[in-house]
Amino acid sequence: MTYQITRRKALAGLSSAALLPLVGCSSSDPKSSQLEVFQHGVASGDPDADSIVLWSRVSGFNRNTDVRWEVTDPRDVAFAQPLAAGTTQTGANRDYTVKVLVEKLQPGQVYIYRFIAGGQVSETGRTRTLPTGHVAQLGIALASCSNYPFGYFNAYEAIANDDEIDLVLHLGDYIYEYGAEEWGGDVGANLQRLHQPAHEIVSLADYRTRHGQYKSDPQSRAMHAAHPLVAIWDDHESTNNPWMGGAENHQPGQEGPWNPRRDASLQAYFEWMPVREPALGMSRQEYWRHFEFGDLASLITLETRHSGRSRQIEYHHYRSALTDPAAARKFMREIVGAEDRNMLSAEMENFVIDAISQSVASDRPWRLIGNQIPMARTHIPTVTEAQLQRIRREVSEKSYQRIATMAGLAQLDLPLYLDPWDGYPAARERFYRRSASAGARDLLVLTGDSHSFWSNSLYDAEGLAMGVEIGTTGISSPGDFVEFGEWGANLLDRRLAEHNREVEWTNCQSNGYVRLVVDHSKARADYVAVDTVLKRNYSTRVIRSVDIGHSNGTLVYHS
Repeated sequence: MTYQITRRKALAGLSSAALLPLVGCSSSDPKSSQLEVFQHGVASGDPDADSIVLWSRVSGFNRNTDVRWEVTDPRDVAFAQPLAAGTTQTGANRDYTVKVLVEKLQPGQVYIYRFIAGGQVSETGRTRTLPTGHVAQLGIALASCSNYPFGYFNAYEAIANDDEIDLVLHLGDYIYEYGAEEWGGDVGANLQRLHQPAHEIVSLADYRTRHGQYKSDPQSRAMHAAHPLVAIWDDHESTNNPWMGGAENHQPGQEGPWNPRRDASLQAYFEWMPVREPALGMSRQEYWRHFEFGDLASLITLETRHSGRSRQIEYHHYRSALTDPAAARKFMREIVGAEDRNMLSAEMENFVIDAISQSVASDRPWRLIGNQIPMARTHIPTVTEAQLQRIRREVSEKSYQRIATMAGLAQLDLPLYLDPWDGYPAARERFYRRSASAGARDLLVLTGDSHSFWSNSLYDAEGLAMGVEIGTTGISSPGDFVEFGEWGANLLDRRLAEHNREVEWTNCQSNGYVRLVVDHSKARADYVAVDTVLKRNYSTRVIRSVDIGHSNGTLVYHS
């Protein structure tokens, strides 16, 4: 059996309510005053060929409690003859979350599952194991940057209902750490979607509460119940722009030492996400994976925040040195480009190169790299004074000052940001060099973080092609250029593509997700936009589609 023929059409006996549980389902009367036990839905993730993680949480208990789990064939909607079942215990030590690794499953198969506790039955989830042997086709939804106060998770619901999707790859910023009055708070107040707790999250209790808020969202519940998840974190799961020794949004004087906060965020992540526990001898920071899809594809996920990253460089710390283009080139060469600036740990780098080598040796046509942050070279485009003044007439003075600062840096041909791979060019070149030595100049890099859609081509420092990068926009987080108005955002999107060799196309104004479908001859990326995140009623449309194929040992776009 191929992975392709196990699509949702094989689930003719499964009700739409089970596939799209927008409200919690239980065995109790929904009008009853009894507390709903399964307020955070169900989820599955980290699949391999014969096992998968199942997740849920139980509410209303103040002591350790037993939770039953059941897995069965999709045709057995009553769970009359479970294929696998058992009981596990949870309690306050893991915030009443439930996580089970179900083993001895069959490869490439769809299963349904549920949990039972306190006399109530959870909604039914749907999942699948990874295929082996010949695999005809694979469909992945790329998701990133789901910021609760900025709007409804309409794109999650669209993913739940997308029949071409086999699994969801969440590329990070699954939650945000900010307080209710910080970024997005004004929108959240209008939508009655303010962050809980109201303050910036720092403690383990804080992170648990925030994860619980996001998991209770009905559209999040729908996506998790419909598809298995492969998740990697970026920065906001802990706090903005972390590195090995701290973070931009961590002030030790007010918030204490960095390591306890980081550890609290990772503990809550492993409790609240359907991910496997660290392998024996590995820490929670060492979070990387290799997923194998038969003879079709490898998906290799990176960790770029907590296990190897050097501290970010900030332009404002070097403003006095950035006097002219020659000084800017020296800054990029000697400071930003220093050889000892790392993005990946040595262990991470060795893991990914070994996985790439194994993928090449297995003759799989696709090497998918799950990557949190933009990899393509993206320098700030220049704009004319007339264009700058038109934007000024249409935006606030604060927004104008921001674009004026960008325009000044553009004259020095500097990268748009230094937190992505552009801030670690030596590390990027090492990654490219080692990938090429492993036989792969055909990387299909899948990226989140930027709140923009991207179609990029990747080249090493010598100008040799390394593959392509597909970037997904925010589920609800707004693009960075939206504050410059529609005309200004359109201008900057266009100028980014004109100014940068590696940028084929970008769009910063839409929220949504990317549907990536690969077969043995090509990959198709559909950029799926939702028309609004400010209302629950929405529509979707594909604003761009690109086909990607192999040519001369690398990947190219086909019109």
